[in-house]
Amino acid sequence: MRILIVTDAWRPQVNGVVRTLTETCRELTGFGHQVDMITPQDFKTLPCPTYPDIRLSLFPYRKVADTIRTLAPDAIHIATEGPLGLAARRYCLRNKLLFTTAYHTRFPEYIHARVRLPLSVSYAWMRHFHGAAAAVMAPTQSIVDDLASRGFDNVVLWSRGVDTELFTPGDRDRLDESRSPRFVYIGRVAVEKNIEAFLKLDLPGSKWVVGDGPQLAKLKAAYPDVYFAGIFPQPELARFYRAADVFVFPSLTDTFGLVLLEAMACGTPVAAYPVAGPLDVVGDSGAGVLDSDLAKACLSALSLDRAHVRKVAESFSWTAAARQFEKHLHPNDPERVAALRTQTS
Repeated sequence: MRILIVTDAWRPQVNGVVRTLTETCRELTGFGHQVDMITPQDFKTLPCPTYPDIRLSLFPYRKVADTIRTLAPDAIHIATEGPLGLAARRYCLRNKLLFTTAYHTRFPEYIHARVRLPLSVSYAWMRHFHGAAAAVMAPTQSIVDDLASRGFDNVVLWSRGVDTELFTPGDRDRLDESRSPRFVYIGRVAVEKNIEAFLKLDLPGSKWVVGDGPQLAKLKAAYPDVYFAGIFPQPELARFYRAADVFVFPSLTDTFGLVLLEAMACGTPVAAYPVAGPLDVVGDSGAGVLDSDLAKACLSALSLDRAHVRKVAESFSWTAAARQFEKHLHPNDPERVAALRTQTS
């Protein structure tokens, strides 16, 4: 099957959406499918307001339409709600093509955290965007249930995995210059990640933040005793995960949290709030501690068995996740697909 994935999130961005799509494409290719991508790399872009690391494609409709018509894919998946996703959605609706979408990110909560736009407004727009899809793929059952309660009626589960060969237990000397125990956050440094909830905690040892983002300069200035390590490629990130005594995940809005699995695969227990994402990934598995008192969760996680934490992570696989994705695709009628090549946009 020829599968087209349209995404506004792509390299050189480093985030869970990019990692998920990268691993999914790799697995789908291994299954024998041909996977094509429409990404911002092929367009003129401008920086996203308040988040310049994200690039928004300018006036993409004609090129997106021409690409879909030329490729004539069997199945179309729109991964994001940005300019490219909007253009692909418009083309599909105009040409009566089936497509699926994904709910990777709680954009209503993110927008509210930045500009205080009421959630009711942004969720209404999200229902409009995703309502035309044959299926909306969400990463956890908690998110599936939450979207259903908000009026989404076409949501299915598409889970996530972890590379258990890259993220493994091993040498734990990466943070030796700091005091033990070492509490580590790895991820985007942005207001929606609620990182200050971690940095404000009265904890023994040392705190680390590994990553980059729009809030980095502010947090560096406000918390001079915290180690800010910047951004690193995945093999180096694995060393940070291994060296941590506890991986702290303060987010209240993530839909999944791939970093949870990466930490767990390295044998590092998780401390997080009992919210969607941690509840689905960690739950009562013994791989972490979920508590509304984050400091309590951090201290309690120190006593968990790292071998058991690793074992829990091994139950998540990218192959299984990609099979879910494959199952949820809605291929178009072959005659309709062939007719695309003769149409104009």
